[in-house]
Amino acid sequence: MTTTTTEHRYEALPGLMALMSGDEKHGPAATSTLDALWVLYDRVLRVGPDRTDDPGRDRFLLSKGHGPMAYYAVLAAKGFIPLDRLPGFGSYDSPLGHHPDRVLVPGAEIGSGSLGHGLPIAVGTALGLRAQGLHDPRVWVLVGDAELDEGSNHEAIAYAGPAGLDRLHTVVIDNSSASYARPGGIAARFEAAGWSAATVDGRDHEALYAAFTAPHPGRPRMVVAQVEPKDG
Repeated sequence: MTTTTTEHRYEALPGLMALMSGDEKHGPAATSTLDALWVLYDRVLRVGPDRTDDPGRDRFLLSKGHGPMAYYAVLAAKGFIPLDRLPGFGSYDSPLGHHPDRVLVPGAEIGSGSLGHGLPIAVGTALGLRAQGLHDPRVWVLVGDAELDEGSNHEAIAYAGPAGLDRLHTVVIDNSSASYARPGGIAARFEAAGWSAATVDGRDHEALYAAFTAPHPGRPRMVVAQVEPKDG
């Protein structure tokens, strides 16, 4: 587990995000993910700058590719990338693009940006780890509620439950951006496919932590983190 340092506590994240200039920052979309990302990296994920190639590390996949500012700020706060890279965000010679690139950003597991790709890749990652006999690493993927309009997600949801992928975890940032409502809500869609599910306030760190760490033997886990629609 990573630890918080005096220099880079949660309160420092808005300042780190402010260092990133340029067009197409998708600031509101980034802000909507900030709390969930922080709780994951500060208290849940077994990752670190010295473990980016460790087979036993947890895998975090950012599928919500819009607004990587929050992701980069958290990675900088946790020592994955140097702070002096933040001001160059989005420039032609910066590794910090408008969508994260796994080849250029330490700690990034996938290149994201194509909506609906992250959850299917997470299912494949969990299956791959199982096939290799690596049963300890957990796979986490963060998606936006609007991504659930993409059919590829529902194929992944329908497969993962019956497959018993209990190392797979999905966080859905729900800011009421989806075009199509889900009968019973987002969590009900996952539960119908055999997932363990919870819905919490996406700004409440203790509620997020409790939901992220709740036991779910034999089933994949999903958490809906609800934020205000104005947060993007």
